[in-house]
Amino acid sequence: MDILDMTGRTVLVTGAGQGVGRQVALHCAAYGAAVVVNDFHADRAEAVAAEITGGGGTAVGLRCDVTDLDAVTAMLDEAARAVGPVDVLVNNAGNAGPAEDPLAHTPPFWETGPKDWEPWIATNFYGVLNASRAVLPGMVERGYGRIVTVISDAGRTGEPNLAVYGGAKAGAAGFSRGLAKAVGRHGVTVNCVALSTVETPGIAPAIADPEVAKKMLRSYVVRRLGQPSDAANAVLFLASDAASWVTGQTYPVNGGYAITP
Repeated sequence: MDILDMTGRTVLVTGAGQGVGRQVALHCAAYGAAVVVNDFHADRAEAVAAEITGGGGTAVGLRCDVTDLDAVTAMLDEAARAVGPVDVLVNNAGNAGPAEDPLAHTPPFWETGPKDWEPWIATNFYGVLNASRAVLPGMVERGYGRIVTVISDAGRTGEPNLAVYGGAKAGAAGFSRGLAKAVGRHGVTVNCVALSTVETPGIAPAIADPEVAKKMLRSYVVRRLGQPSDAANAVLFLASDAASWVTGQTYPVNGGYAITP
């Protein structure tokens, strides 16, 4: 028996058009799940879905802005018609939403205002609330569900230039703990995976300079940056029945960047 087998489950991965989300979608499909590949950019979502179906899996690519609850609800209706109701939600959409390079120019917090904060809070906190709100009625009714939210070590230990982002991620983690206590009796588990720097298209500009990359590596006990597969391995575990007695937890996947209780 493969304890990670997800045959018969439908998994929704938000922000899955590239990077960690793409790899999570591929992992889940490889273990038998039907995958709803969501992204703000339709072409990215459809490309990852095609990658899965081209390999013999089942997937559908759907565009949706997770900061819009009505849009998320409509996407779930479309997903149910295409591949079935969602059993597993992976809240992966993050950063500042569709911004291509949100970290390119990050001024000090005291030089920013609500318009600067809104994209970070909307995607990383409200996006998690919206997607969770949309999937939970069905999960509770069926007596089964998994919600896994990708957060950041910025929300666990703090980062000087990412105060609002870290605050939103910490909020998502706190929400997940409370939600876990509310829905556990209905057969639904809720957990988080906290990442540090993972080599994705989003950080490619930052690590293009060898000296910058070398400096970053000094912060990691395991002397390498993370790979999307490192994150996807942890998400797959929490999304599977192997973790059926794990809920309300945050699993750091960070190469030893932060070692805290």
